[in-house]
Amino acid sequence: MDRSQLLKGALDAATLAVVAEQDGYGYDVVRRLRAAGLTDVGDASVYGTLRRLYGAGSLTSYVMPSGEGPHRRYYGVTDRGRAQLAESQTIWADFSQTLTHLLETKAEVTA
Repeated sequence: MDRSQLLKGALDAATLAVVAEQDGYGYDVVRRLRAAGLTDVGDASVYGTLRRLYGAGSLTSYVMPSGEGPHRRYYGVTDRGRAQLAESQTIWADFSQTLTHLLETKAEVTA
């Protein structure tokens, strides 16, 4: 199973979950995703996901000065993003329960 393909499908939900916990700037979100176990998540993938979620209205953004260089763009979750995260949690729970059942029981599937 290609882990990178699984990550692509789950990156929106993972990013929303991390930002819902606490607002963060791009690299901070990357670092927190990696610390949570998504060690092979790419910087560019996360930055693109943040921009896309922002464009869709799921995230808000604001700029804060940084003592370590240029200003940083922070992202926070909007009400729309919280609804998207809740829907993602439901979909993931159902999907993972079904797949776990199939893999553990070696259930015979008939058409």
